[in-house]
Amino acid sequence: MTTSYILEAQKKLKAEKKKLREQEAIDAKAAADAEEIKHQANLARIAKKMAIINGEVIPEEKPKKVVKKKPAAKKPAAKKPAAKKPAAKKPAAKKPAAKKPAAKKPAVKTRFGKAFLDKQKASLLEERERYLRSADSLKAEADALLEGREPGDVQFDEESGEGDTLAVARDLDLALSAQARDAVEEIDAALERISNGTYGICVKSGKPIPQERLKAIPWASERVEYKAGGLGRR
Repeated sequence: MTTSYILEAQKKLKAEKKKLREQEAIDAKAAADAEEIKHQANLARIAKKMAIINGEVIPEEKPKKVVKKKPAAKKPAAKKPAAKKPAAKKPAAKKPAAKKPAAKKPAVKTRFGKAFLDKQKASLLEERERYLRSADSLKAEADALLEGREPGDVQFDEESGEGDTLAVARDLDLALSAQARDAVEEIDAALERISNGTYGICVKSGKPIPQERLKAIPWASERVEYKAGGLGRR
């Protein structure tokens, strides 16, 4: 083996090593760029959701409008009159004391007409569906952040910051989802008040809630002066 052949082989080996180092540098830069893009996306996502919380607004999807037929109102089943038991015969010598009929409690009557209540009920059902969609969507987003990840996949250090941003984004999704489900519970309570005839009555004071407040917030359960905490739109 001649000296020139050995030198040529060493030259080729150095060239291959140099090429390999350059490719490794390119791959490392591409990976770093991808992580940076993901990190910035997570930060933007957190900023958006913080704005939603500060503005006390639940994110809303814009699904295609579907015209739904209103369910036919169910007629209450007619109550059968209770069978009267034949009066027991008593000895003629003893006169039974006359029993006073039990005083019937007056039925609670709402101060609103049927047209207004029907409109409020339709609005409540529409809002209920919207909040349910938001709650399910946010929960799915929170779960998606953990899909395909194994322990150790995410770097939790000051240099990366990836683990922190993912955790914050997921916590925000879960918090907003819970907030939407709280709204659904308040709407269900308002629908129950329509059914039992107490809709529009403040649950704390017993005073009427102004009609304008109910138009703006159909599930409002309190007058403004008695409102404390809870959702921003109660």
